[in-house]
Amino acid sequence: MEYSDLFNLKNIYLDQIYEPEENTLRLLFSRSRTSEPPETITIGKIEIKDTYSIDVDETLPLLQMDFEWYIGYSIRNESYTSWDDYEEFEGKIFRIYSKSRYLDFIKVGTFASEDYPGPFKHYGIACLNHIVDVVSVSEPIIKEVQRTK
Repeated sequence: MEYSDLFNLKNIYLDQIYEPEENTLRLLFSRSRTSEPPETITIGKIEIKDTYSIDVDETLPLLQMDFEWYIGYSIRNESYTSWDDYEEFEGKIFRIYSKSRYLDFIKVGTFASEDYPGPFKHYGIACLNHIVDVVSVSEPIIKEVQRTK
């Protein structure tokens, strides 16, 4: 599965992040679904009709994304982020940035360049609960893995 195959997915949750080996990165994501039937939420005296919760779809396998090598990565709480017109990317939830604050940070905070370790990309994932940023010279390896019980 290619990273660009994920461009049109929606409503992703980050489940796990860890380094299976030094300087490698593994991310596990859950896909989700909206609840049925619609619900009404009451906040004080205000009613909001036709709302749907977004729940993890336990029937679908996890998406496993492995970066064999990275220059840097960052995880942010989605609640503290806002839209930034400065940034340019393709994709929706799964993105490849051509211009971003994180790329700027990597260029200033490291000596990574086109020469060493080589051309790199900023992969971004705007999950429902986290914002994930990874800069790597290689595209991640993506596969579906069964959930463990």
